[in-house]
Amino acid sequence: METTGTSTELTGIAGWAVELMEQLGGLGAGIAIALENLFPPLPSEVILPLAGFTASRGRFSLAEVLLWTTLGSVVGALALYGFGAALGRDRLRRIVDRLPLVRLSDLDRTEDWFARHGDKAVFFGRMIPIFRSLISIPAGIERMPRARFTLLTTAGSLLWNTVFVLAGFALGENWHLVETYAGILQKAVLVAVLVAVSVFVIRRLRQPRAQSTAGR
Repeated sequence: METTGTSTELTGIAGWAVELMEQLGGLGAGIAIALENLFPPLPSEVILPLAGFTASRGRFSLAEVLLWTTLGSVVGALALYGFGAALGRDRLRRIVDRLPLVRLSDLDRTEDWFARHGDKAVFFGRMIPIFRSLISIPAGIERMPRARFTLLTTAGSLLWNTVFVLAGFALGENWHLVETYAGILQKAVLVAVLVAVSVFVIRRLRQPRAQSTAGR
């Protein structure tokens, strides 16, 4: 990937994001981040430092890019919150009840955990790859007050966006170095999720055997 800073020299998501920002300014950065919330394969770890780099070239100010990207994060999160609210708790329970290896008691424990830690989950979840988008859905399902959800999402998104935008602004044409280190974090999160899922599945598969042995 070339990184000299024009959309014609960048390819893929980076080229698309730069072209959007060149055409629409800070609004383009906000649209890209809103779409990233709805479609997690669009990585904010690329779009945000690239927006900072574009700001360093005078396309728009830092304040403008932080305003638009944070607004984009909130709009995308509210869309997913709305999806969760539309899905609803009762419908989710019917879906979970049909899933193999998953029990309604698992969902009950998850709901209890969210009731205790929902505020922290929404705020810090905005700074964790993969979960950045997904955390909005259970918030909608549990009908977290919309004003509180919006405030927590705005605060967490502003912090996350600021770090990556400033890094891209400071690094200039080397903005892609941010993507390298952010990729390590994303892989670490993926590994942790895979390990957790594997442990859950193994334990759940062993439980019927243990119960059968105990019943003899």
